[in-house]
Amino acid sequence: MTETTNSSPNQICPVNSYNEWDKLEEVIVGRLEGATIPSYHVSVTHNIPKTTAKLYRFFAGRRYPNFLVQRAQKELDEFIHILKSEGIIVRRPEITNFSARYQSPNWKSKGFCSACPRDGFLVIGNEIIETPMSWRSRYFEIYAYRSLFKEYFRQGAKWTSAPKPQLLDSLYDYNFTAPKKDEPIRYVINEFEPVFDAADFVRCGQDIFALKSNVTNSLGITWLQRHLGEKYKIHEIETECRTPMHIDTTFMPLAPGKVLVNPEYINISKLPKILKSWDILIAPEPDPIPGFVVSMCSKWISLNVLMLDEKRVIVEKSQESMIQALKNWGFEPIKCSFLNFAPFGGSFHCATLDIRRKGELQSYF
Repeated sequence: MTETTNSSPNQICPVNSYNEWDKLEEVIVGRLEGATIPSYHVSVTHNIPKTTAKLYRFFAGRRYPNFLVQRAQKELDEFIHILKSEGIIVRRPEITNFSARYQSPNWKSKGFCSACPRDGFLVIGNEIIETPMSWRSRYFEIYAYRSLFKEYFRQGAKWTSAPKPQLLDSLYDYNFTAPKKDEPIRYVINEFEPVFDAADFVRCGQDIFALKSNVTNSLGITWLQRHLGEKYKIHEIETECRTPMHIDTTFMPLAPGKVLVNPEYINISKLPKILKSWDILIAPEPDPIPGFVVSMCSKWISLNVLMLDEKRVIVEKSQESMIQALKNWGFEPIKCSFLNFAPFGGSFHCATLDIRRKGELQSYF
């Protein structure tokens, strides 16, 4: 059955985003309602801090405790208020029950949450690409966004889905142990089929930077390059992180000619040569957080900022060193508390999906 688009030739497509810094006009912000601790699986436990992994293994498949949700929701509301006060249209996914169990012919799982739309979708120009995520607990996460994407499609957006992965046991290394500093890097996933998270890619117009990780394999990067065609070039970033997952705590373009890098994960001499003309901004050591914090993220979540334009940037309120560094580099930080969002998978960049930024496709190199 074919569904009509209801679009007109003169209608302006609401989806338009080519980079991480053009003026943000419309954004999807994730939800916490229905959040469920992801089902226990090797792909999960080796991608989050060890202390959190132990807790999540014990509580796997249960709803997140109310006190965690309430604290994070308060900060999420503050974040949304800031976005709206800056004139940005904020859209939200549908409330979903992620504690429902589902199965394929080969495995069973419960869901996770819709807190981080950056992981499951990649916007390139006027196209929304659904990504083939490798966590079984995220297999149906995309359904929370379907009503929004149907709306965008009717208004002229392209809407694509990468090949739905099987996620068979053959994809995973069930004997995986994280490599030590002096050992070659190895991954929880192999090249059984193309898988990738959108959060392992950042956009700089015609050039896109990618990270091979424990959720993104080489086949996934190859699929995206072939799909985008010759108009775009994907450059792979080499990381020294022993458990890599998501580029936006490692390598974050902030404006034309300026990129923020994690000095613990990045060897600047090994960056792609195309970046030689850019200013490489070295992130300061994250300020320590007092007390015990449940988090799915590393301390370098401090890099997970959101650019509202080439100057204004939303940054974690507690990270005074990062705030000062951004000021020194000519940016205008907007402080927001967001530490309590970390148990759900990320920070400002993770919690959002750019739908429209005011700009056109161009080369910055």
